[in-house]
Formats: sequence, structure tokens, C-alpha cells
Amino acid sequence: MTLTACDHDMLIVGAGISGIGMAAHLSMKCPDRSYAIVERRDNLGGTWDLFRYPGIRSDSDMHSLSYEFEPWTGRETLAGGDRIREYLANVAGKYGLADKIRYGTKVVSADFSTRQGCWNVTVEDDEGRHELTANFLYLAAGYYDYDNPYSPAFAGEDEFAGPVVHPQHWPDDLDYKGKQVAVIGSGATAITVVPNMARDAAKVTMVQRTPTYIRSIPGEDRIGQFLRKILPLRTATRLARAMRVRLGDKMYKTARTKPDMVRERIDNDTRKHLGAHYRAENHTPPYQPWDQRMCFVPDADLFEAIKDGSVEIVTGHIDRFVADGIVMTDGRKVPADIIVKATGLQLTMGGKIALSLDGQAIVANEHFYYKNAMLSGVPNLVHPVPYTNTGSTLRYDLLSDFTCRLLNAMRAKDADIAVPVIPEGTVLVEHDSFTVDAGYVKRSGAALPKSAEADPWRLNHDYLHDRQYMAESPIDDGLLQFRRSGANSRAFDEQLEAAE
Repeated sequence: MTLTACDHDMLIVGAGISGIGMAAHLSMKCPDRSYAIVERRDNLGGTWDLFRYPGIRSDSDMHSLSYEFEPWTGRETLAGGDRIREYLANVAGKYGLADKIRYGTKVVSADFSTRQGCWNVTVEDDEGRHELTANFLYLAAGYYDYDNPYSPAFAGEDEFAGPVVHPQHWPDDLDYKGKQVAVIGSGATAITVVPNMARDAAKVTMVQRTPTYIRSIPGEDRIGQFLRKILPLRTATRLARAMRVRLGDKMYKTARTKPDMVRERIDNDTRKHLGAHYRAENHTPPYQPWDQRMCFVPDADLFEAIKDGSVEIVTGHIDRFVADGIVMTDGRKVPADIIVKATGLQLTMGGKIALSLDGQAIVANEHFYYKNAMLSGVPNLVHPVPYTNTGSTLRYDLLSDFTCRLLNAMRAKDADIAVPVIPEGTVLVEHDSFTVDAGYVKRSGAALPKSAEADPWRLNHDYLHDRQYMAESPIDDGLLQFRRSGANSRAFDEQLEAAE
């Protein structure tokens, strides 16, 4: 059933965690709304279908990466990519989403017409380019460039005799058994791929410019398993999720308020794991805990690989590549048959889709976030971005619920346009959109909208705050204006007539 003159009430762009979650919420809370999901890849999963490097896994616990309405019941604390894809496929099947997904369909551009009350969306598939329309656009196409990872050039790169690969585009046929491998980077991808490649490679060397804070956590979810033994499943999973969320929140906030204490704890833990193999220069970051995202390893797998000699860490700056490896600026040489550039992502908004409003380009950094979801001055659009300090799905659940409440409010008001408007004369003080000092954030430039210091124009990274704020803040808050398409006045309650 379509309630507007558009092809669909909502178009969801992307069949990853955020897109599947939004569709499931629609099926539960807005069952009379029509929708479709378009996915440029041939499978659901988004990030978890794109990345196929050895050991690919979640970098946050699965209780905060799974949906609140469909809690994680697996044994793993950090689940592998295949298990996450399986989980998403099960959710899609349970909530009847599979038939709503159009695979192999790339969104090229989307223009919102205030006269029509529709997004005119240009898509590209095997049959070429064509248009479809939707009243509301849920832009779940990710926050980084799926096509182009961050891959800095190094002097002498063309002289290296072996393959140079990036984890974002992992070759299916890469044979590293018995080979010397150098992995450049020290973030979540590097600390995942290094011990996993070390199981088959002759040796893996992690080449890092600066160390990262790394904490070992149990590979199995002991909290969840214990609770499921003594409580009904539904109660146990909800309690396990709540405990994980609060423990993570406490860990993050303690790191921000008592950084020296947390730094000492992490260092002591690393020393205990590594013993005689501990090297301060490899495990002492030059920044405070959570200035950059912290990394977690299951059952100390990276530390165990260092101890058994299959992994080595080299800290310093790269001078150049040579035919058989990497030369550091201090003269050290890292022998390599294969080099992996785990050098990170490039941020972008919503899959690089060209967005416009009545034919005028929407420039991301000319707009502010509204309630972590919408963009100031842009109608009928939600763009989910993850938390930097906890599981991204915690945000996605909040935004999906917000979007459903917004759609229901629009129906109640007989409005087909909702747009957050910054009142004239309001001065917003800008605040960094992200709370980490990571390279991918520094490189983002104008890729994402702006964030103010205070709600509702702030992109928060505090789930417990957001959960309460978004539940208590009314949809009709005086800042979100409701209108009819084709109206000849700005505010809904001032309209004289709607277009026929």
C-alpha cells in the first residue's frame, strides 16, 4: 500500500545492518507504508559482504552490534563476517524483507521535489539507468567510500616484486601460505588480519607508524552464556545487552576522565600477556585512550602470535618499498613477499549519491545534523552514521524507531513533507562530528554534515544519552516543520492550499 503519489513511501538505500534494521522496523511499526530496498551489491550485508580479508570480524561486541528487537544468541563476543551475514539473512527472512530487496541496483542521484513531495531517484542496474520515486529516503549506503579505500602511495611502490593489496578489495586467489607478509597499519583491520594470516604465512610483520591501544577480551560471550543458563532466553539476551552497553559506556567515560589510570591498566595487561616479548615502543601510543578508537582482540590472539614468533611489530616511518620488502627511515628492512595496506577508509556521505533539493545540489557541510538522523533544511531524509565508541547498531535502532514515529506523525498531520529548520537568528557553535582523532576523520573534510555543541543539532556519540533524549524529545518539537507538497507557504499550519 502506498500512501503518497510516489512509487514508494520509503526507499531504503543499502541492505547492510542499518538498511535491514530500518526495513524490519517498518514491518513492525509502519506496516501500511510501502517501501523498497536497493542494494548495489549482489548480496545483503553491506560492510560485512564487502570485506573478505582473513579473520574479518566485528570490532565491537555482538550485543551492541545486533538489533535490540532481534538480540544476539551466539557464543562469540566478536563475530566473524560470515556469522554476521548469516544473522542479517535470518532477520531478513523472519521479517519478510527478502522480496523487498533489489540487488545489483546502484543509486546515482536523488532530487527531492517539494512540488511533488517525492524523491526522484536515478538508479543504475543491468538494464541501464531509470527513475523511481519515493516520498522518504533512508540513506543507509554507509559512511565511507566503497570504491576507493585510503591507500597512500609510497616511494618505490612500483619496484616491489610481489602483490600489494588493500583489505577493502581482498583478492580471492591471494596465496600467502609460507610467505613473508608485511601489513601496514595498526587499527582494527590490521590487528585482525595479522594474527589470522600468521596461521599460514611464514611470518607476518605489522608495520605501524604509531601504536594502538589494544585490549584482550574473551572470545566467547561468558556473560550471555551464563545468563541464558539461569534466565528465560528473552530476558537473558536483553539483560546481557544492557550489561554490555553499560560496561562499554563506563569504560569509555573512565578513559576520558581518568586517562592515565586507564593507560596504566592497559599497559599492565599488555605486559602480562607478552612477558619478555613486550617492547614499550610497540605498545605505548602517543595519545590518550579513546583519542582514537580502541582495538579489541579475542583471547589475546595477537599477543599469542607475537609470543610464538609468527608475528613481529615494527614501529617507525616507511622510507620506501624495495623489490623484496620495506625499508624504514632508520634503515631497518622488513622482508616481504606480499604487502597489505591496512591503511584505512575514506569518509563520504551516503554512497556518493548526488543529492539535490528542487534541482539545487545539497552540499553536506552546509547542513547540520538534526537528532542524529536528519539534515537541517533537507526534507524527508535520514542518514545514519555509526557511533565511534560502541556498536553502530545501537544508533541504527534509535534512528529506525525515530523514523517510524516521524512517518506516523506525518500521516496524522496529513503531511507529506517533514523538514528540520534552524530558526532565523540562531547561532550554532560547531563541534567535531566525530569524537576520535583518527586519520579517516581528519581526511574527511567536507564529506559529512556539521555538528553543533548542543542537541538537537549535534551528532552525539553517547548512546545512553541519545536513548533517553530521542525517546523524550517530541517529534513535533517546533523545529521539525510539517508541510504539504506544492504548498504556497512555508509552515504546515500556515498553508492556504495544497497543490491538486
